[in-house]
Amino acid sequence: MSQTTAGAASVVADNPAHPATAGGPTVGSSAADRAVKRQRVLEILDSSGSDSLLLTSNTALTWYLDGSRVHISLAGDPIAALLVDRAGDHLVTFNNEAARIAAEELPDGVALHSVPWYGNLREAAAGLGDGAPLTESAVVDELRAARQQLLPGEGARYARLCAEVAEMMTDVLSTATPATTEFEVMSRLSARVVAAGAEPLVLLCNGSSRSEFRHPLATHSPLGRRAMAVVCARRNGLIANITRWVRFDASTPQELDAEARIAAVEADIFDATVPGARLDRIFTEIKSAYARHGFGPDQWELHHQGGPAGYAGRDPRVTASATDQVVLNQPFTWNPSGPGVKIEDTVQLTEAGVQVLSVDPRWPVSTVNGLARPVTLQL
Repeated sequence: MSQTTAGAASVVADNPAHPATAGGPTVGSSAADRAVKRQRVLEILDSSGSDSLLLTSNTALTWYLDGSRVHISLAGDPIAALLVDRAGDHLVTFNNEAARIAAEELPDGVALHSVPWYGNLREAAAGLGDGAPLTESAVVDELRAARQQLLPGEGARYARLCAEVAEMMTDVLSTATPATTEFEVMSRLSARVVAAGAEPLVLLCNGSSRSEFRHPLATHSPLGRRAMAVVCARRNGLIANITRWVRFDASTPQELDAEARIAAVEADIFDATVPGARLDRIFTEIKSAYARHGFGPDQWELHHQGGPAGYAGRDPRVTASATDQVVLNQPFTWNPSGPGVKIEDTVQLTEAGVQVLSVDPRWPVSTVNGLARPVTLQL
């Protein structure tokens, strides 16, 4: 095993064809998509006058590697660092991870290097190039712009994941009862997410006794007459976000009115999500929409409003300081909410307008501004 700079040992050079387990994350990785991503990074290097870029975050690594799993603990740092230079791509991982990375995660054309499990990934990767590389922190905006527009391969993978997560919600919530506990709902959803080869990043549930909480971590409380479930699931690096409601007795006029009004807020956000729109100006429209539909001028302050989606839960969350411009084929998850109501789906902006990705035709819907939107499932 030959030695390279910074103590990184070369494991795989110009990665030959490697076996990918059926349904594994490398299945469906697109060489064409990866070529576009590499070109986008090279353009970042050109504009900055640099020769290399060091990628170290889970968001950047999974995007650039087209969905490779570069984590062990969901709460931990990536177990890899990647140097992109004008000659090629160099991934550094720990010696106890290298064989699995080579066999199951590494795209073609990426050289793999290893350091001891106690080594420093960033130093080793940076040392593979000439001179100090750019760091992610120096080009945050440029990298986010590079991953805004979903390419064909990743767009297809994302749509499949979102549809599967919507189906999970239908299956699990349609079999719930008022006596089902929040933890039982979450355990059933978690099992389905993992069985689909995805990772449950966020699981939330509140029954009727806890409906005032916007981020309700599950408890042993029974669902009661009405409940909300939220899932954020990641596969191939892409994160699907969805919220659904279920009710076990007759709805009240107040509930139906609030549900219709929050869907109207979302419809106004969709109308503002057009190519070229700036996120801070969409944020201004969001605040106006709450007031316009009877939630008062300050409701937006009680929960974040969502934003672009994809390789991060929100990329970024929309605020008054977010000035990114919307582009075609960009995914979004907006999530307006009010007292006892919330609506959330993962969508993509296409030439035909907003396309909902997290959709299951079995779930009840109403038409809002020409778009089918989920309503509470009445059991």
